[in-house]
Amino acid sequence: MSEPPQPSRARALAVMTESFRDGVPHNAALGLELVDVGPGDGHATLRLPYSEQLVGDPETGVLHGGAVTALIDATCGAAVFMRLARPVAIATLDLRIDYLRPATPGLAVVARADTLRLTRNVAFVRAIAYHDDPAEPIASAAATFMIGTKGRSVTARDPGPPGGGGAQ
Repeated sequence: MSEPPQPSRARALAVMTESFRDGVPHNAALGLELVDVGPGDGHATLRLPYSEQLVGDPETGVLHGGAVTALIDATCGAAVFMRLARPVAIATLDLRIDYLRPATPGLAVVARADTLRLTRNVAFVRAIAYHDDPAEPIASAAATFMIGTKGRSVTARDPGPPGGGGAQ
C-alpha cells in the first residue's frame, strides 16, 4: 500500500496557519506566525513578534519566558503535525527547555523544531529559539508528544455553544 501524497509546502502552510489561528486561541493571542513547515519531513518554523504586552521585566524589556515557552511548544506541535500521515489530536507529554540567554528587547523570536522520531504513540522533537541566527540560540528544547489523544480530530473541531466551551 502506498503512502498518501504529501501536500505542497504552500498548501500545508495555509492549512496549518488556519488551524493555529482557529484551533488554538492562545497562539492567536500571542501573535504567533507560521513561517515555514515541512510536510512529510516533520519540521516547522514559527515567529513570535516582539510585543510590550509579553515583556516579563519592564526595566529590561525582555520577553517573558512563558511567551518563549509557548512559542517553542507550538512549534514542536506543528513539527509533529507535519510528520503525521493524517491529522490527529496530540498532547505535549514533556517539554524541557534550556534558556541559554535572554531574548533581545525589541526583536522577534523565531523557533524551529524537527521531529526526530515518530512511533505509533509518541513523537520525539528537538527545537531551538533564536533571533536571526540559529547558531546563536536563545533556548534549546527537547519534547515528547502523545499521538492520537482522546478527543476530536484537529480538522473536525466544533466551536461549541456561543460563549465558549468548545468541543474537547
